[in-house]
Amino acid sequence: MGFQRRTRTCGEVRASHAGEVVSLTGWAHKVRDLGGVLFVDLRDRTGIVQLTFDPNLFPDSEAIRSECCMAATGTVKNRAEGTKNPKMPTGDIEVVVTSYSILGASKPLPFPVSDEEQMNSVNEELRVKYRYLDLRRPSMYRKLAVRASVIRRMRVFLDGQEFLEVETPIITKSTPEGARDYLIPYRQNSGLWYALPQSPQQYKQMLMVGGIERYYQVARCFRDEASRADRQPEFTQLDIEMSFITVDEVLSLIESLTMEVINATTQEFGLDKQAVTEFSRITYDDAMRDYGCDKPDLRFDLKLFDLTEVVKDSSFSVFRNAAESGAVVRGIRYPGGASLSRAEVAKLEEYAKEFGAKGLASLAVVNAADASEGTFVSKSGLAVKASIAKFFSAEDLEAILLKTGAMAGDLLCMVADEYLASCTILYRLRLEIGRRLGLLSSNRLSFLWVTDFPLVEWDANGGRWSSMHHPFTMPNEEDLHLAKTDPGKIHAQAYDLVCNGYEVAGGSIRIHDSEIQAEMFHVLGIDEATQQDRFGHLLEAFSFGAPPHGGIAFGIERLIMLLTDTENIREVMAFPKIADGQDPLMGAPSTIDAQQWAELGLRMSK
Repeated sequence: MGFQRRTRTCGEVRASHAGEVVSLTGWAHKVRDLGGVLFVDLRDRTGIVQLTFDPNLFPDSEAIRSECCMAATGTVKNRAEGTKNPKMPTGDIEVVVTSYSILGASKPLPFPVSDEEQMNSVNEELRVKYRYLDLRRPSMYRKLAVRASVIRRMRVFLDGQEFLEVETPIITKSTPEGARDYLIPYRQNSGLWYALPQSPQQYKQMLMVGGIERYYQVARCFRDEASRADRQPEFTQLDIEMSFITVDEVLSLIESLTMEVINATTQEFGLDKQAVTEFSRITYDDAMRDYGCDKPDLRFDLKLFDLTEVVKDSSFSVFRNAAESGAVVRGIRYPGGASLSRAEVAKLEEYAKEFGAKGLASLAVVNAADASEGTFVSKSGLAVKASIAKFFSAEDLEAILLKTGAMAGDLLCMVADEYLASCTILYRLRLEIGRRLGLLSSNRLSFLWVTDFPLVEWDANGGRWSSMHHPFTMPNEEDLHLAKTDPGKIHAQAYDLVCNGYEVAGGSIRIHDSEIQAEMFHVLGIDEATQQDRFGHLLEAFSFGAPPHGGIAFGIERLIMLLTDTENIREVMAFPKIADGQDPLMGAPSTIDAQQWAELGLRMSK
């Protein structure tokens, strides 16, 4: 049958077009045969419109099957009252078909593209294997459209700030920055290797030496590590670097960019998000003390407390022994948790143990009127109910209530452990409490800066210091004298942008002095010969009038996850990898033939 070129898209047809003859193209989203009349919901990238087929005119219409690609010409007609669909933008009309063509037949589908709810139970590997079908879903198209809009707006903003977009190499030198490199054998000289970049870090610093001053790039980055819900072996970041810049100037620029991009994208797509208007700031040390992590979720203000000094002389041996050994006693309030049953508290303890807790001590706080006779009552009229209460004096309990800011109905949950271990446990417990109490509002994006990170952290497995961010981060100048004596106390001019518990961007002022950079390499246990082999190009560049500079990198996928309320990074990428970096769509990684092995000068090791 005849096929005319498209005159309108499926999503634009409205009642105002009634009587118009239109030609449409797309995919058969749903096909319904209702007693002699065939209805087809035709879908393209703009939306869905209902087609109506008279079986007397089209006896061969059984060829129309779900997800076949087709064209149809017909007359726009207003639907009768009672048959309109208010859930569809095109629900007031239908197109009565006069001719159609099957442009691409479809065999039976591996999963139901038209049923969004049923797709939630489809095996993820199957979805990625048939990603071209998965992408046909309107929800997937919308996420990619949001992503495209965000990147476009980032470019417009930075172009307006006189930044220059510069592309840096994808095949480069292996200079490990924390994760494993993806390596590429060099065919023309066996034994030599390229690497895919973990980031454009060194190139963008050399661009600053080159006088570019304001650089950005939407960069592909590669890290040879297993996939996680918020991590992929290849990903996209907005990379930014500036010369003659201070920390406050970087933060101010990124706040303006973030508000411009997010608020405009939210309005464009009608996303259910509050406008972003402010950014909090907190130091790394305060974040660990108050929230147990360096990427706290501040959609709810529930802080940790420290009782080490209060309970160090108590009769409760678990707490007393911890304090005496240099460990800590810390905890968190669970508002309303005093009403939990013993079984429910036990489940909470099991949850804490999943993250390393040896146990979970708890105190229920109630009003004095609700307490049994003989229960401790504070000066403010609060009572404490718990089996461990007998191990604390009245003064101890009074101090505990004061220190924790407890209120009637609270459950005080406490752990005794090393400081960092307590951070991990209580950070997870805090999020679980927030989830249970419904405090993780999906329509609020709570941004904050975490600053003043330690420059290095001790790697017990490697027996050496490792960079908290990367080895090119500038130390605070007043801490430089500690490089040889106590590097663990050096703070860095580094900053992370955190939103709803995710790190969405990270950056720092960079080292631009070759002597300071060499000293930093020494702290990390990198000898001079290795420095020259891996980083000699950068050290030499710094000897030719390198300007002070700094920058930041945005994780594009993580930002899109937050905007679209998506829990897995794979949902906001067109062609993601699954576990262990595998691509079931292309069948990668794959073997290579004998000729390729020979050309590369390689052979398989036993």
